[in-house]
Amino acid sequence: MIERKPGTVLRWLFDSRHGARDRLVPRWIFLRALAAIYFSAFYSLLFQIKGLIGPHGVLPATRYLSAIARALGGARFWYAPSLFWISSSSQALMVVTGIGLAAAVVAFLNLWPRLSFFVCFVCFLSFVASSSTFSSYQSDGMLLEAGFLALFFAPKGVLPGWGANDPPSRASLLLLQWEWFRIYFESGMVKLISGDEQWRNLTAMEEYYQNGPLPTWIGWYVEHLPHWFHTASAVGTLVLELVLVFMLFLPRRLRLVCFFIVTPWEIGVILTANYTFLNYLVLSLGFLLLDDQILAPLIPVHFRWPILARSHATDRQAERSRAGEGESATSTQSSETAVDESRKNLSLGDHWHFDKLRVGVAAVMLSWIAYDTTAEMIALALRRNLFPTGPIAALEPFRIANQYGLFAVMTRGRYEIEFQGSNDGDNWTAYPFQCKPQALNEAPRIYAPYQPRFDWNLWFASLGDWQQNDIIPLTEEHLLVNDADVIGLFKSNPFAHAPPRYVRAVLWQYWFTSVNEKRRTGNWWRRQFLGVYAPEFTLLPDGRPSVVRWPDELPEHD
Repeated sequence: MIERKPGTVLRWLFDSRHGARDRLVPRWIFLRALAAIYFSAFYSLLFQIKGLIGPHGVLPATRYLSAIARALGGARFWYAPSLFWISSSSQALMVVTGIGLAAAVVAFLNLWPRLSFFVCFVCFLSFVASSSTFSSYQSDGMLLEAGFLALFFAPKGVLPGWGANDPPSRASLLLLQWEWFRIYFESGMVKLISGDEQWRNLTAMEEYYQNGPLPTWIGWYVEHLPHWFHTASAVGTLVLELVLVFMLFLPRRLRLVCFFIVTPWEIGVILTANYTFLNYLVLSLGFLLLDDQILAPLIPVHFRWPILARSHATDRQAERSRAGEGESATSTQSSETAVDESRKNLSLGDHWHFDKLRVGVAAVMLSWIAYDTTAEMIALALRRNLFPTGPIAALEPFRIANQYGLFAVMTRGRYEIEFQGSNDGDNWTAYPFQCKPQALNEAPRIYAPYQPRFDWNLWFASLGDWQQNDIIPLTEEHLLVNDADVIGLFKSNPFAHAPPRYVRAVLWQYWFTSVNEKRRTGNWWRRQFLGVYAPEFTLLPDGRPSVVRWPDELPEHD
């Protein structure tokens, strides 16, 4: 039992020296997974960032940041925290991305984890804060929240190993588990709150594998399973998100049961849909439900001796406490403790104030995040705010205290925007995409955790009209001049020798083929042309884009 004094409680919660000593292996696994997820995020940006937000990209960061500067003045650095204020040139974008990629490798190797994760966080936040439309995903917020909490969760030192002498602080562990819980539970809440008839009727999974942003070939086969399977999947989703995740707060054995239910479920989602690194992050957070007692036996003895040593020391201390050893033992222990404390005071006296400051900063930041996330979840449930929103608004630009809610409303069809070029206005050639469905005979692949942000955004754009999605006409303008950075977002350039005279964007509706149709034709998809989605452009003699044809009146698509 701990003394119920404020100072003691604060140290127990926020000081790693009083941390959870039975979570060394789960922490090691989670931090390696987090580093790998950061690597995937930066790796995908290497090939996209110039086309997305470069000076010649679809939505240049320079223009976005300039608009923020005009609107906010000196407050711009808080509301758009980014290294790209220094420079948002193509070289700067690539340097920051490269530094983030290198830091992720260093973090994966467990070298100076706190510093390396801090570098990852700053570099990724710099992109998110400068990218507007291309970073509006919940997965980005999930990664930034987990990445910030990892700064308090990771062991200190250059070569910490298991970090046996610096266990994870209880508050950082609880908040990472809280993030895991909220991702599930808030997603379940929004499904009920939205009133979507597909969730009410348990038909939400009937076409889910076909209509998601980037389907997989495994999803094609699952889509053709019997009706009862999809109904059971819808029921299972709601039960898991609204009920089973509460096992996090129950005794250890039930937490383990929860882990062994949720983990296979997440693996199934990964195999049947490309949600970038989202499900990998949720999967890795799930390992924090486990402890050293279940994981340490899986590690070769040679590598787990620090964990065993710490465990034996803790057991001996507990046995002495229970047995109530005699005064001599107490006196010997007190003498040893006094000598140890004396040595610590001599060697670490200069660090006393630093440690106090470190615990204070952790207490403030982690309590702030706990308040924000709890208040937002209550507001989501009650559909109104009961608590002051100032602290929530202040942290919002950093995306470290988020509200989640996945698939509140299921899409009712699969629509694909396709860019086409022509030299005569009659014969059109499509620009091939890297990841999203297009060719009918091409199997949908598994890309995650790689994130094709341009392809992903086009899925969202297809559910609305071009006036709500300015990336469509902006991309058309870049294609008219064969802009190399934007062309790099596509699989290839069908007009490599010279740009086309005309560019347009059209809309198709796609469906998975039936089993018989696929056997007969070899096609994974069938599609129907719906019309011209966005204005058709050409270039005037002075180089300005001009509309040749306005888009068609399209059927309802959502």
